[in-house]
Amino acid sequence: MSATVSTAGPTPLTRPSGRDRYLDLLRSIALVRVVVYHLMGWAWLTVLFPSMGVMFALAGSLMARSLKRPALSVIRGRIRRLLPPLWAFSAVVLTLMFAGGWNPVKDPDLGGGWGVVDLVNYVIPIGAPPYPWSLGSKSGLLENTWAVQAAGPLWYLRAYLWFVIASPLLLWAFRRAPWPTLLAPLALTAVVGTGVVTIPGETGNAVSDFAVYGGCWVLGFAHHEGLLQRVPRYLAVSGAALLMAFGLWWASGHLGPDGWDLNDIPLAQATWSFGFVVILLQYSPSWQELPGRLRRFDRPITLSNNRAVTIYLWHNMLIMATVPIIDRAYDLPFMQSDSAVAALDSSYTLWMFLLVWPLIALAVLTFGWIEDLAAKRRPRLWPDGRKR
Repeated sequence: MSATVSTAGPTPLTRPSGRDRYLDLLRSIALVRVVVYHLMGWAWLTVLFPSMGVMFALAGSLMARSLKRPALSVIRGRIRRLLPPLWAFSAVVLTLMFAGGWNPVKDPDLGGGWGVVDLVNYVIPIGAPPYPWSLGSKSGLLENTWAVQAAGPLWYLRAYLWFVIASPLLLWAFRRAPWPTLLAPLALTAVVGTGVVTIPGETGNAVSDFAVYGGCWVLGFAHHEGLLQRVPRYLAVSGAALLMAFGLWWASGHLGPDGWDLNDIPLAQATWSFGFVVILLQYSPSWQELPGRLRRFDRPITLSNNRAVTIYLWHNMLIMATVPIIDRAYDLPFMQSDSAVAALDSSYTLWMFLLVWPLIALAVLTFGWIEDLAAKRRPRLWPDGRKR
């Protein structure tokens, strides 16, 4: 395949240069929803706002925009931006795992020496990274499943990396056969996400993730190329609504252990996310600046977009870190009554929610500048767009 992508097919719309603040707003909402979901565990949040589908669609749109340049240089640039933040995260997590007594060679769940080989996924996320299912004790500083929680978000980096590598070919196919390329991931999900064809192990998980969110990634292409804008709005919205209704109907008959959590129902996740993203992008206003009352959120939106990888990588571990901090409150002198203990018990999750945000801010200050180095920019501690 050539290092450049052919421009045959749909003609990209001429868009203003610079950041699209509407897309930045969607990314910020998606990040906040991911944090709240992992903290609260509310299954209905996956229906209210399918964050992962939105994030893959936004990444697909930016990838299509970047592929005006030679494909190999774009792929190298995307990988370069991804890996250094991952390396910093992996260095901390692996150090804590090894210090806690984990030995991947002796872990019976990892098949001996293969556990050591799989450690490469902490360096280049081409597959699933290994981790202990239980480390330490429930009464320890961190709950004994902290390693599972910390490594959980890394599936997104794996899927993102494979989408980036596949994007030149996907964009080539999209420009020659837009609708088949757009709908093919949904068809693939109907095969591998419903049990018609079963692929075991992490290979099956990777293929399922690629299928479930592939439609959203290609929708990002369609947004950039102007295909969605050429479809009459009433037709796009009504078709998306029908697809979303199908997703809910399918989910109702295939509820998982967490009920309406679409993460456990691949076909429902794929169709609901696809339709949701179509509507969001169909109404895309392409703001140069945030309008009206949204302008008050300009700085946090700018910050979250400039530190999206850092926030995503660290948020789950930081949620776990709130527990030992809050537990110290039980030792305070005024907390020695049954009523005080009961009050803290009943509001424990709220305190976790309030505490995780300053911890995320601390992670942004501590590790966020690595994103600047990865992008070959001058390191910044707090890039919220404020003029200095």
